[in-house]
Amino acid sequence: MSESCIFCKIVRREAPASVVYEDNQVIAFMSIQPANIGHTLVVPKKHYENIFDIPEDEHAYLYKVVKKIAHAVKGAMSAAGIRIVQNNGAAAGQVIFHVHVHVIPMNTHGAFLRHLEIRDLQLLEEDAARIRRFI
Repeated sequence: MSESCIFCKIVRREAPASVVYEDNQVIAFMSIQPANIGHTLVVPKKHYENIFDIPEDEHAYLYKVVKKIAHAVKGAMSAAGIRIVQNNGAAAGQVIFHVHVHVIPMNTHGAFLRHLEIRDLQLLEEDAARIRRFI
C-alpha cells in the first residue's frame, strides 16, 4: 500500500468512506464528488497505479465485483442504465493514481453532470445504505 494514497488510507481506515461492499480483495464506497447520486467506486485493496500494473487475475476479480455493485446501484437508484468508467493515466482523466472503477447510475441518455461540491457525508451514508440493501 502507498502511504500517501487516499484509497489506501480508506482501506486502512485512516480516512473516512461510506462503504457499500468489502471483502478480502476489494472495497466499494461512495464517490464524495459524484457524477450522479449513487456514483460508487470499486477499488482493489492492494495498491496498483492503473490497469497496466494490476495482475490479470486480480483485475478479473475486480470486475466480478464491479458487476455485483452495478446491479445493486441500478436497483437502489432506479437507474435506467449504468455507466462503467475506468481511467488510466493523467491524459485519460485519472486523478487518483490507484486503479479504480466508477459505477455511475444514469437515467437520461448522455446526461453526465459532475457535481462540483462534495456531497454531504450523511447523504453519502444514506446512499450507501440504499445500495447495500441490493447486494
